[in-house]
Amino acid sequence: MSLFDVLKDKVSGKQLKIVFPEGLDERILAAVSRLAKENILTPIVVGNKDEVNQKATALGVSLEGVEVFDPNNYPEMDQLVTSFVERRKGKATEEDAHKILLDENYFGTMLVYTNKAHGLVSGAAHSTADTVRPALQIIKTKAGVKKTSGVFIMVREDEKYVFADCAINISPDSQDLAEIAIESARTASMFEIEPRVAMLSFSTKGSAKSPETEKVVQATKIAQELDPSLVLDGEFQFDAAFVPSVAEKKAPGAILKGDANVFIFPSLEAGNIGYKIAQRLGNFEAVGPILQGLNAPVNDLSRGCNEEDVYKLALITAAQAL
Repeated sequence: MSLFDVLKDKVSGKQLKIVFPEGLDERILAAVSRLAKENILTPIVVGNKDEVNQKATALGVSLEGVEVFDPNNYPEMDQLVTSFVERRKGKATEEDAHKILLDENYFGTMLVYTNKAHGLVSGAAHSTADTVRPALQIIKTKAGVKKTSGVFIMVREDEKYVFADCAINISPDSQDLAEIAIESARTASMFEIEPRVAMLSFSTKGSAKSPETEKVVQATKIAQELDPSLVLDGEFQFDAAFVPSVAEKKAPGAILKGDANVFIFPSLEAGNIGYKIAQRLGNFEAVGPILQGLNAPVNDLSRGCNEEDVYKLALITAAQAL
């Protein structure tokens, strides 16, 4: 059974609602039509109802089972405004809020915050910042987590791995890396990956010493203290984390034996390059980025996504909502 068949079984029948702020994007409309037709979840698309329906008709897709919310004609906008002003704690007036909530991403995020939707998928036509900023201001991070982070599930036939952080934090410190590791392990478990977490570096168990390697050493210690039950070790070069014969030579006494499946990169630069190499040279499917550490699921599509990417990220978002 594939990862996404498992997710479909997990979320179907749970009456989950996922909001898609980019209601006029043809990839979004095709994906939400499919999600509704398969009775997996209830999609909410944001946009002018007439324009959305006209676009769907032109594309030849059905919007039966899809809800369309227009920020300019939303009957409960006053309640959203009040909730937004309260959430921003003096950083926005009611007048500000009315203007801000006409933005589809802010509007959609407020639907999640007020429990009118269980999660949000955006980014087909917006930058990562446009998707993440409302989430950080409104949804905010969970207790004990300072920063959100972005992971990819790397899939190739029966192989599944988690790569983090490949999307958000440019230069995480040791505490950040430890939190990313713990959240990534939780994400792995959600996708039926029993987490074995490797803290990556260009050094294996002290083979090189520098501020960069020491950061990963300290992150490993912090993560082990935060969650002693987690199978986690470092610092590792990728080959020592992934290849048993290399692990035996480079780190014979390590907890991991070349069998890691969750990989924590020391910087965004390394993580972004790493996942793209696996995707393009290794023919892995890169699903994500999946944002983690938030109080409710908000996920960011690539602007180069296709309908299948939207469909799959919606399944992931729904699974996170559970």
